[in-house]
Amino acid sequence: MPSTPVTAANSSSNGTAEEILLELVDEDGNTIGTAEKLSAHQAPGRLHRAFSVFLFDETGRLLIQRRALGKYHSPGVWSNTCCGHPYPGESPFAAAARRTHEELGISPSLLAQAGTVRYNHPDPDSGLVEQEYNHLFVGMAQSALRPDPEEVGETAFVTPDELAERHARAPFSAWFMTVLDAARPAIRELTGPAAGW
Repeated sequence: MPSTPVTAANSSSNGTAEEILLELVDEDGNTIGTAEKLSAHQAPGRLHRAFSVFLFDETGRLLIQRRALGKYHSPGVWSNTCCGHPYPGESPFAAAARRTHEELGISPSLLAQAGTVRYNHPDPDSGLVEQEYNHLFVGMAQSALRPDPEEVGETAFVTPDELAERHARAPFSAWFMTVLDAARPAIRELTGPAAGW
């Protein structure tokens, strides 16, 4: 289960958490307004639109990333391939493709919707709250990664068994298992039964 530390010298110009606006939504996912990113994550949290991406290689291994240590929310923990928030008015699909390229330097192929999941996950370390209506996507990673070190500390492709082993010994994002479990039907459809997801 090899990991690849990020040493690339890409630069990120995504603005600070106080400058970025998120879409606030109701329980059905309908847009009801906007809020600054940081304020939307401050306890008790405001329900907002998000996305999570799960990319796989040709052998059915999942690409996971360790979030960069400089991130304000959940730094240094492992999580799914990519996650984030659409800009107000931006489709979740477009946001997922955009952020995957910004964070990992690749354009996902066969990217497909995998449903939605709503959750409320407090982060005990930062006191921030993930109160999200999350759009899920699955696809393939078929080109060389070029991670942005301001976003990604490390990457790894893992089998289900390798993921379970890593999850037992390393910190993961509070939302990881929720989004993975919600995406499993689409993951199995993409990777096939032999991959074991």
